[in-house]
Amino acid sequence: MSGREHGHDGTLPHSGQAIAQSLRETEQQTTDELEVVPGFERENLQGWIPQLATEADVRAVIEKSFDYRGDVTITRKNGSEITGYLFDRRIGPTLENSVVRLMLATSNERPAIPYSEIAAVAFTGRDTAAGKSYEAWVKKYWEKRAKGEKNISIEPEALE
Repeated sequence: MSGREHGHDGTLPHSGQAIAQSLRETEQQTTDELEVVPGFERENLQGWIPQLATEADVRAVIEKSFDYRGDVTITRKNGSEITGYLFDRRIGPTLENSVVRLMLATSNERPAIPYSEIAAVAFTGRDTAAGKSYEAWVKKYWEKRAKGEKNISIEPEALE
């Protein structure tokens, strides 16, 4: 007996070939949808000096500081200030066990500061990636092209 005689008709929707084709169409649709996923907006934190009233405030501001692409100034509870790029944070169960680490612009030191010593955080440095999205790059490209420029090359801005 052939497959068709056993009820295995490749043209029926429940057949192996039809299921495979349906899966390929679903995969293609999913891939196409992923290619058009909208981006996300970054908060403009430059110049922001948040209030740190609770433990939750301290933890939330440290997380934002960690994602920030510029320098922050941390004021300790003893009044001293330290400015640098917050490149690491170690989260513990308490503020005493949680630590941030900074890269200082003025030295090669990498000081560690416990969350419990932090009185204030200010986003003082320039956000080096602000306005540098892919969409901004494409806009600059098309503006140059509209002006008739040839061999367009959009170079990155020099870091300070």
